[in-house]
Amino acid sequence: MRNVLDVLLNIYEYLVLYLGLILLGTMCLIWTPIALVLYPLVPGSQGRVLGRYVITMSFRFYLAVLSLSGRFSFDLKALDSLAGESALILAPNHPCLLDAVMIISRLPNISCVLKAELLSNVFLGAGARLARYISNKTIRYMMQMAENDFSSKSHLLLFPEGTRTTTNPVKLFTGSVGLIAHHVQVPVQTILIETDSLYLSKGWSLFRKPTMPIHYRVRLGKRFEPPQHTKRFMNELDQYFKEELINGSAFYPTNSLPTQPEREL
Repeated sequence: MRNVLDVLLNIYEYLVLYLGLILLGTMCLIWTPIALVLYPLVPGSQGRVLGRYVITMSFRFYLAVLSLSGRFSFDLKALDSLAGESALILAPNHPCLLDAVMIISRLPNISCVLKAELLSNVFLGAGARLARYISNKTIRYMMQMAENDFSSKSHLLLFPEGTRTTTNPVKLFTGSVGLIAHHVQVPVQTILIETDSLYLSKGWSLFRKPTMPIHYRVRLGKRFEPPQHTKRFMNELDQYFKEELINGSAFYPTNSLPTQPEREL
């Protein structure tokens, strides 16, 4: 009897995984042609508000469906306190592909830095362009676009690692967070994402089923004032994440990734 239940649960988990992906893909397919039509017709500020609202609501619905399945749980309530705040750079660690989905699902007035090739992608790019997300094609361009976007008191989501984590607890940071924060003189709010699974981490196949249930928790970390010295700030940010994710984490799988070699800061 136990084996039968295990088989049925395994089948159910596969259904949750694949139907969830189909749901997300379907929402993207529905919104893409609409966003393509709206982009040249709707003024920039209105398009930005509409585009970001649709993305936020879509991600929120997707995560709600996963939560209802009982195989995923998301503790994201800490993000709600940021909704009414003025311009901030949001700097999270990046354990998996769901990180941006979780953060954007709670914050409708948020811009995101995307890879240039992703922003020009026919499938994903239309909605992102309508939302006025920012291309990472050059650091100067990112700074200019971020400065323009902050005038509407929006937040900027920017992962200091650049890509998903490959070493424990974080990989080497790029300097873009420090450069943009220094240029526009906006505070940096750190966000700590914790999970007990490597699902959708770097190298994880989109169709590979993880062990379930999976838990995610997002908490607010330290808020750094606008930096005056970029390199010093990035060293402080790096050290903060390395200490906080190990010492304060409830879920982070500390033994699941190779440890980042110590280096001078």
